[in-house]
Amino acid sequence: MREDGTGPAVGTKPVLRVLAGERQAVPPVWLMRQAGRYLPEYRALREKAGGFLDLCFNPELAAEVTLQPVRRFGFDAAILFSDILVVPLALGRKVEFLVGEGPKLEPLTDAEGVKRLAKRIDAMVVAPIYETVRRVRKSLDDKTTLIGFCGAPWTVATYMVAGEGTPDQAPARMFAYREPETFALLIDRLVGASIEYLVGQLKAGAECVQLFDTWAGVLSQGEFERWSIEPAKRIVEGVRGQVKGARIIGFPRGVGAKLWRYVQDTGVDAVGLDWTQGLIYARDHIQPLKPVQGNVDPLALLAGGGALDREVDAVMEALAGGPFIFNLGHGILPPTPIAHVERMLKRVRG
Repeated sequence: MREDGTGPAVGTKPVLRVLAGERQAVPPVWLMRQAGRYLPEYRALREKAGGFLDLCFNPELAAEVTLQPVRRFGFDAAILFSDILVVPLALGRKVEFLVGEGPKLEPLTDAEGVKRLAKRIDAMVVAPIYETVRRVRKSLDDKTTLIGFCGAPWTVATYMVAGEGTPDQAPARMFAYREPETFALLIDRLVGASIEYLVGQLKAGAECVQLFDTWAGVLSQGEFERWSIEPAKRIVEGVRGQVKGARIIGFPRGVGAKLWRYVQDTGVDAVGLDWTQGLIYARDHIQPLKPVQGNVDPLALLAGGGALDREVDAVMEALAGGPFIFNLGHGILPPTPIAHVERMLKRVRG
């Protein structure tokens, strides 16, 4: 942050320059889940740490994991290594990650459970996350941006209600339809917690943050406006109320043409495009409003070869003429060969 309490100065950092609305001759690059299982150095540290949450809450190891892909590939941004389920954990819910099964939570199924949620996040729970941010920021050069993040309220709520990930998020959707007032209370708690958590990351040294709404695409138009757009708007306003000029990227996955409303109404500085988003639509209707980020299919990166080259070229041809951050349309897949990432970066950077 600047000394006047506002967001970070743009300076020489390409990602921040794009978020300020500038086009870069060579678009800056970072990848969602760029720190992870496709890297041998990550796998070695994960084994040393033990469980996944043990790694997230160890500032020394989490900082090292965050920095690994930046060192290897020269990415233009480091994204904090953590998980979107830190927020429900900090609100008093039990969260665990079982090997081969993913996250498991105690399902939240009624009004009493929602009312028992803490009204604020537990400072002791998130303190190690903020320490990781401080360590990473000190280790980055003057061209690499540090990105913080949290899950959007709707997406986090889907895990809290079901107790796990589900194919269509039906448990949360049914809860929202049957008990909208109770579900609104859950979303309210998550909005407040998200604001507090993102502000904490920004004050610790994050230079921008991304709001991941991974399951926004399962919502109908009306539900999308109520449970995705409105909470995102409140988070953007709440964060900027405490960190003037805070830069925020929204990523509502799978929403198609509804993305226009999200960009118009939430106030985000830029929007991430998932791999299903049409490039011409994004170029003609979204990029004139805000910088865009994306959107190579992670499977194309996994496939490599000519398929990857064609995907990269199509994204660059459509979007590199305006303010644009090159990324994937979702997280990098664990089996992805390192050579494919190198090939992609060489093609983007010319």
